[in-house]
Amino acid sequence: MKKKFLFIEREGPIIIENPTPVIFYPGVFSFLSRIFSELDYELVIGTNQEGLGTENFPEEKFWPKQEYIMKTFEGEGIYFSSVHIYRTLAKENAYTRKSWTDMLLTNYDISNSFFIGDIITYVLLAQNLGCKAIWMNKENCKTSQELNPLISFETVFWNQIYEYLKFGLRCNTNRRITNETDIKISLQLDGTGKTNIHTGLGFLNHMLEQIGCQGKFDLTIKVRGDLHIDEHHTIEDIGLALGATFTKALGDKKGIVRYGYSILPMDDSLAKVAMDLGGRSHLVWKVNFGIEKIGDVPTEMFSHFFKSFSNTAHCNIHIQAEGKNEHHKIEAIFKAFARTLHMIIRRNINYYELPTTKGML
Repeated sequence: MKKKFLFIEREGPIIIENPTPVIFYPGVFSFLSRIFSELDYELVIGTNQEGLGTENFPEEKFWPKQEYIMKTFEGEGIYFSSVHIYRTLAKENAYTRKSWTDMLLTNYDISNSFFIGDIITYVLLAQNLGCKAIWMNKENCKTSQELNPLISFETVFWNQIYEYLKFGLRCNTNRRITNETDIKISLQLDGTGKTNIHTGLGFLNHMLEQIGCQGKFDLTIKVRGDLHIDEHHTIEDIGLALGATFTKALGDKKGIVRYGYSILPMDDSLAKVAMDLGGRSHLVWKVNFGIEKIGDVPTEMFSHFFKSFSNTAHCNIHIQAEGKNEHHKIEAIFKAFARTLHMIIRRNINYYELPTTKGML
């Protein structure tokens, strides 16, 4: 049986680039050791050392640092099956700089292997190898639509890489079609807050973007609704579809926190949200509005949205808010809701059990 590998660029994911003495990336020992001991991956390290062996970059300047790095990992019980050091200059345009062709790829299950790097060119390198890319996007850079599908996971934390490799991503794509609406939702709970929302209602788009941004979910929602009649069906069905997508993405709920709350101010307004993912659908809504609409959304429909979400996400939600500015009030609610969602779905990687004495949620 072929083994999977983790090919890790040395500079960035393993050590902080250029400092003397060597500074190791936070968390690399704790979680790379767990990956090495618990998961079926061989570890491979690579580094570009342009001009190594030349007068400007003598061998004796490089090897003590490299040997120190390797011995430190061995002292932590972490062993790399191979080390790849590339000496060519960028101007040489050597093929190995782009494809790492000296690797014995026939020995590995490439399609289920990963390349971990901190610059976007390593995403392309993973594509050249035929493996998946984990991008440690430390500069919070944007990518093109062409590159996004090549990135399996994006984070700057080794604990999240370990969690992803051990448990996988929690995501779901859902489509809900009725005679009144056609809704497509794509949700990744372990995301970075990327959103693409088109509901036909500008203010609702803005509120749903808060769920993705503040909850750190990657969320895409595309809606075709009967807005020529009114807003009711569209808002209600989005709540139902989003709750159902959330439930499917969450999976078996093992390891989750389950309970959470958030208190969030926004200028004159204060919102309080508490939630329980215990399997029971219920909404307590203590919010009053002094106007009929905020933007293009009827204020009476906000409680209906959260009730619809609760029904299909099988969760208990308590929402309170006060304030003078109605826009601030509802935006604070959506942000607090998102923060609470982020809290309750977090997984405890050291206690991967259901948080209940009943044996099911």
